[in-house]
Amino acid sequence: MRKNFFCIAVLVSCTLPVLADSSKDALNPLLTGAPSLSITPDARGGSMGDVGAATAPDINSQHWNPAKYPFIESNMGLAVSYTPWLSAIVNDIDLGYLSYYYKFDDLQAISTSFRYFSLGNIPLTTANEEYLGDAQPFELSVDVAYSRKLSEHFSAAVAFRFIYSDLNNGINTSAGGSSTEMYPGWSLAADVAAYYNLPITLSTGDANLAFGLNISNLGSKISYDQRTTSNFIPTNLRFGASFDIPFDDYNRLSINADLNKLMVPSSQSRFAEGFDPNDDTTWDLGDAYYDISPMRGLWMSFCDAPGGFKEELREIAWGAGLEYAYNKQFFVRAGYFNEHETKGNRRYFTVGAGFKLSAFSLDAGYVIALHQTNPLDRTLRFTLAFDIFGLQNLVK
Repeated sequence: MRKNFFCIAVLVSCTLPVLADSSKDALNPLLTGAPSLSITPDARGGSMGDVGAATAPDINSQHWNPAKYPFIESNMGLAVSYTPWLSAIVNDIDLGYLSYYYKFDDLQAISTSFRYFSLGNIPLTTANEEYLGDAQPFELSVDVAYSRKLSEHFSAAVAFRFIYSDLNNGINTSAGGSSTEMYPGWSLAADVAAYYNLPITLSTGDANLAFGLNISNLGSKISYDQRTTSNFIPTNLRFGASFDIPFDDYNRLSINADLNKLMVPSSQSRFAEGFDPNDDTTWDLGDAYYDISPMRGLWMSFCDAPGGFKEELREIAWGAGLEYAYNKQFFVRAGYFNEHETKGNRRYFTVGAGFKLSAFSLDAGYVIALHQTNPLDRTLRFTLAFDIFGLQNLVK
């Protein structure tokens, strides 16, 4: 069988879309297992340059920063999001996301989400083009979080997550001359998050300054060959800031930005045995990469880049976005996401819109890539959210 299928499936879902010009800098992206965990699931965050650590709390805060839930206005909500992923290339890869929260009181909340990422239907053949069957690879995760206000303006949260990744879905990959059999992989992980919210009184109304921090997917590595080798899950450090400005009683503008750093070691590392900065053939950790523990990997992620501190800075991706709101009912959004060309080269503009009534809201987001070859181009997201507390008041 074609062994490259599984590598292709992982890389496609991780969306490393455009290779860097190796004549300028060495291509050295950070690769992980279960990469679908890094995909933006909802239309609001996705239309503001993939930001959400410090934006105004909403039902989908579970992905961005669950510590925001104690500051949300309604006591209970449910949202469903759908993304036909990589639609510029194929038509059967999609991401579904379900999120829910409940506030016990003004201080604490519990929240949960379910993510399902399908890589579609893929015919498998041997090297001799012998048909083996169809695979329907997929990844899923389910998590639950508890968040609490620790002061009038500060809250914290912890989340626990189960991750399951099946890249062959029942097909015997050892057939057809392949020496490696693939198995489903799973992992357990946790998030630690914090949120600071400071109201500011302006002449035009009440503004809001917020900061958010979320360290997500702290957990065990994932293996597809019964622990012979193992891959890091996408442990990510996200820091964001937001400033919500009122122009008058009806018009507001929110300015938002996030920084992201994957806390996983590079397979091309200056800790490789015999490392020579002038010889890129000595950068590869080889089999030693699979023996790195998750905790040691966290430490290495900040200091192992072959290019030193300059390359470490390149591993920080950033996004920025604006949200204009009229009467807290109609929304227009725009943003930009940037990743260095040697780390994946995801660079795109985003736009979106939404409207909100008393009991539900509908949002849509759209990606405009800077490169025509970028598979993220024309990615469209939809989110339908329900204020369950508001629905209960309507039927009373």
